Amino acid sequence: MLVNSPQVSIIMGTYNRAHLIGETLDSILDQTLENWECLIIDDESSDNTIEILRPYLLKDSRIKLHKRSKNHKKGLSGCRNQGLELAKGDYIIFFDDDDIVHPQNLEVCVYEFSNRDVYYCCYGRNTFVGDFHYNFDYSKEYGYYYMDISYVEKILKYEFLLNSCSVMWRKECFVNDVFNEHLMYAEDWELYSRILSSGIKGISIEKCLFFGRKHPKSNTGEFYRNNPIRRLSKAEAILLAVENLKEKQLLSKSLKRYFVTESLKYAEYNLFARILSKFELLTLEKMKWQIFYKTLPLRLFIFKIIKNHK
Repeated sequence: MLVNSPQVSIIMGTYNRAHLIGETLDSILDQTLENWECLIIDDESSDNTIEILRPYLLKDSRIKLHKRSKNHKKGLSGCRNQGLELAKGDYIIFFDDDDIVHPQNLEVCVYEFSNRDVYYCCYGRNTFVGDFHYNFDYSKEYGYYYMDISYVEKILKYEFLLNSCSVMWRKECFVNDVFNEHLMYAEDWELYSRILSSGIKGISIEKCLFFGRKHPKSNTGEFYRNNPIRRLSKAEAILLAVENLKEKQLLSKSLKRYFVTESLKYAEYNLFARILSKFELLTLEKMKWQIFYKTLPLRLFIFKIIKNHK
């Protein structure tokens, strides 16, 4: 086992997950590919997470615990960026501290990297609530397709779900791009779209290799309960995405329409006006978008009535 030169660096930020992180680590220890390191970055947990981790640290030297450095902001983004600085593997993958990993996850992704000239490998992700039922599909037969810059728009519009834990990356993808540590939600959505907008190619395999646990104390759960910190972060992530696309001349009319429509959900942050300023439009075109935005609630209401009637 090449502990000192791992193929894969698993990066896991954790905070007060004593009741769940053990099951996640058990699923990592069950990986069919053994050449990995798991870097756990603790974000000042106040429960007994550290006590739960001690037996794992003693049992397997591939699992390493670090306290979040003061050089990084509190939050998942800061923890992951610290993990990127410490990572020794050729490939990077981010796992959350409350989920379950398919035993073949690392093996399948590394196999694809060794056989194809791609920079990332994504795969299927299912969700579960409560107890997890360990009934894995161990088949090595699956379909796949290549992904290019055209998927940036699909990812941003959630037409293709590229979750934080559903993709493995070549380490060089993070030389110029890392997580924005000011974001407390949608940080992966913003970063991954930024990386893909550089034009790198990847592959998507049609096999579920990760299982996300749904519970109210997750960042996503808090967002859907209208937590103001998570909502503000999503608004800021949208603005950052617009800036990146504008800079790379990838801001299509379809994406402009999508972002303007989304901004209606974040009116308290004046997001529409901030987005419009990033578009850098001539006066007439700016007026068209202002009219589009002002009439949007009525049009959405009428669309909803027609849809329900059908």
